[in-house]
Amino acid sequence: MQAARNYWVVTSSREGRPHAAPVWGVWAEGIFFFATDAASRKARNLHLNPQVVVHLESGDGGVILQGRVEVVQDKSLRARLDAVYFAKYAFHMEGGPIYRVQVGKAVAWREHDLPSSAARIQMQG
Repeated sequence: MQAARNYWVVTSSREGRPHAAPVWGVWAEGIFFFATDAASRKARNLHLNPQVVVHLESGDGGVILQGRVEVVQDKSLRARLDAVYFAKYAFHMEGGPIYRVQVGKAVAWREHDLPSSAARIQMQG
């Protein structure tokens, strides 16, 4: 997750209409974070329904995270995340909300040695 450049985020509207979109994000402090413009469809959906799925682009080394998002309010954490994000993308996480993904379940695999590499982790909490 940390090395990936692009991630797909899947949200849904209040009515359950799915929406998938690529985002940039960072894996920091053992958690996945991403930002988006507050007026984006992703942000509007997450405001109404915080359930999210995040996955990598490739199916050859798949990782899928399912959980809920929380908006990062802590200014110190936002500054640390911005520094990590800038080091990765040469772009700042400015303006819009920054989301913390609280993972409920993770699924991962390596295509070249399926099914032995497949793993599913159910998080506590």
